[in-house]
Amino acid sequence: MASRRERGEELAAGSAPPDAVARAHGIVETLRAAADRIEEARALPSDIIAALHEARLFRMLLPKSIGGDELHLKTLAEVIEIIARADASTAWCLGQAAGCAMSAAYLKPEAARRLFGPKDAVLAWGAGIQGKAIAVDGGYRVSGKWTFASGCANATLLGGHSYVFEADGTPRRRDGRQLDRTALFAISKARIDDMWFTLGLRGTASYTFEVQDLFVPEDETVDRDEPTERAEDGTLFVFNGTAAYASAFSALMLGIAQGMVSDLSALAMTKTPRGAPSALMESPVFQSELAQLEARLRSARAYLHTTLDEIWEKTRETRDFPLIERANLKLATTYVINQGVQIAADAYRAAGQTAIFPVNSFERRLRDAYSASQQIQGRPANFITIGRVFLGLPPDSPVVLG
Repeated sequence: MASRRERGEELAAGSAPPDAVARAHGIVETLRAAADRIEEARALPSDIIAALHEARLFRMLLPKSIGGDELHLKTLAEVIEIIARADASTAWCLGQAAGCAMSAAYLKPEAARRLFGPKDAVLAWGAGIQGKAIAVDGGYRVSGKWTFASGCANATLLGGHSYVFEADGTPRRRDGRQLDRTALFAISKARIDDMWFTLGLRGTASYTFEVQDLFVPEDETVDRDEPTERAEDGTLFVFNGTAAYASAFSALMLGIAQGMVSDLSALAMTKTPRGAPSALMESPVFQSELAQLEARLRSARAYLHTTLDEIWEKTRETRDFPLIERANLKLATTYVINQGVQIAADAYRAAGQTAIFPVNSFERRLRDAYSASQQIQGRPANFITIGRVFLGLPPDSPVVLG
């Protein structure tokens, strides 16, 4: 495999650019102040996008060779959790963009620099293989319509996952399966449909986009499942995009839940429930409930971080990300997402009537938590797939483990 840098320069497990987490902390107050604007706009405002670029938070999983941070997955999780405590929509857009950015490792160096070199480069793509790429001289003619393209309002690039067909219409196959590629192209070449009217995560601008008969050069397409196309040898790029999304979105749920518990603690300092003889903070029942919420949060976070550390180290040593480790990672992330939703719901209930009014953050955070839980990374059915792997049975879904 071609390499763009010596493996000896690779970051040690658990390390990261020293300011990665600090940069996230540095933008928190800006995001808190903008939360209502983000929700109202149903997208990240231009000043927030500028601040995120200034903090380099769209470059977390880009290769170092093109100016990215190439972070450890645990560091990604730490950053996303910090951002999600302030605003979940922003954290979702960053997590989605981080996973998309890993595709740069499958491009030839010239194309990677061309597409991802600009400091404002952000890639968004839709869910599933919804397009058709017909092979022509020098590339493909791509047509398709893709949904749930989170963050595309602030993207410069879009990606369309497409099945590949020969010029005569014959499906291109290998080992019995039809091949697919992801075509990367400027957002200006697509038609965007703003259909994003949702319960929560309203600021993610997860629009639908469409192209028809668009020529895309061969070197601006990738097969993210083909190791021979990978041009980067850092540990990060041994993982698949599913691992990055799982790490980011489980951390996002921790951030939502932590924000809810922190707000609950602040509320208890001033609130006296109707009919209660004393302030909420003086209630032994509330004191016990708050302590247990915090314990559940810390346990979930420790489980996620320990799993990411252990799997990263194994992958760094073996240069492999086998099925059993994919299942171990998915177990941790699915569990953390579902625990986070429940913690957020319990904190909402503990806040009483205060929580139902939009003037407080409880209502928005709960909507965000429930919306985030509906994504494939959080499905309880994932536990079935994981359990099958642990029992030595084949996975029942190729999508869940990536």
